[in-house]
Amino acid sequence: MTTLKAAPPHRLAAEALCHGSRPPGPPVSEPGARIGDVRGRSRRAAVIAIGACGAYQLGLGAYFVGFRPPLLPEDLRFLGAAAGELGALIPRFERWLDLVFLVLGGQMAALGLLLIGLALRLAHGRVVHIRDVLLLGAAGLLSVAVMSAANFALGSDFRWLLVLPVLVWLVAVTSAVLAEVARAPAGEASHDS
Repeated sequence: MTTLKAAPPHRLAAEALCHGSRPPGPPVSEPGARIGDVRGRSRRAAVIAIGACGAYQLGLGAYFVGFRPPLLPEDLRFLGAAAGELGALIPRFERWLDLVFLVLGGQMAALGLLLIGLALRLAHGRVVHIRDVLLLGAAGLLSVAVMSAANFALGSDFRWLLVLPVLVWLVAVTSAVLAEVARAPAGEASHDS
């Protein structure tokens, strides 16, 4: 005789999150309903924002590896030189920059893949420790914040646009932390295990 087992609650919640519906829970009037609702909204916001940041990092890495020229017009403006002048002074300068951007792009793409993995983990309802979210969040924030700051220092034409990834990062990390704090029983969120 075969017995059918009910799916575990975390599985139902993950399936509901992936399909855009709310997981079964207590009615809004019951105590605790709001915490679950905050967790669900925070988790969805975190999944979207972290996934967007991962896609951004992956795309930016691909741009730096395959398409970014060694010197942009804003780079030449900052240096106060024409491209031909730099080539005459340092013959292999552009080739060196190509290699630098290859490494930089690879690092960006690697971070993007890690972020997409975190977003998928959150989307499937898996537990993520706050310390892991904070560490990965800090790594990503450093990446986009340093890039944004450097572009302000260069007077880049895209400096204001590059503030956007920093803001998305802040939303992503905040949402992920809120989701995990709402998940953990009182007092458990701050414990390292």
